[in-house]
Amino acid sequence: MVVINKVGSVEEAVSYVNDSRFGLQAGIYTNNIKNALKAVNELYVGRVIVNDVPTFRVDQMPYGGVKNSGTGRVGVKYAVEEMKEMKLVVWNQS
Repeated sequence: MVVINKVGSVEEAVSYVNDSRFGLQAGIYTNNIKNALKAVNELYVGRVIVNDVPTFRVDQMPYGGVKNSGTGRVGVKYAVEEMKEMKLVVWNQS
């Protein structure tokens, strides 16, 4: 499913996306770098795609959303982290 809303500004688009209960990813097509950076910095989603299709992915990239679009991240680094247990050691040698 794809939702396309006509908006009058990048600020309005960011507001629509951030007001959603979903946050897997968002995309923006623009030739204005300020608008692209505004979207990247202000959108509350797991991934922002600028001037490309949402299916772009390489294995090293994290994939996952925020809000009601999943928890955590999927990808090689994150899979390895899931299979290990972190331990903090504090050693005072004095």
